[in-house]
Amino acid sequence: MNWKEHKKQLMRDPEFREQYEALEPEYKLAAAVIRLRLARGLTQEQLADLLNTRQESIARLESGSSLPSLSTVRKVADALDAELEINLRPKNSPRTAKAVRRPRGD
Repeated sequence: MNWKEHKKQLMRDPEFREQYEALEPEYKLAAAVIRLRLARGLTQEQLADLLNTRQESIARLESGSSLPSLSTVRKVADALDAELEINLRPKNSPRTAKAVRRPRGD
């Protein structure tokens, strides 16, 4: 059984699905850091040098096992010449946010 099939089977369990989805932001951040670092031809060591930290810190960030502070994410974005975007939206809403209209007062 490959990973996709195994994941599909695991996702049928509501508890597993809830925990998996709760970790999604960390894994999206990790994937973005890896993608941008590689696109710029940097090793973890080189990125660590740019951030004045250790390679092990970058490895933890990229594995999703470490939840960095917002200031750290900003520094990583700057080092990777990337724009940081943070989005909060109501749960269970469409991915594209629509403006909330207020009733007009007469």
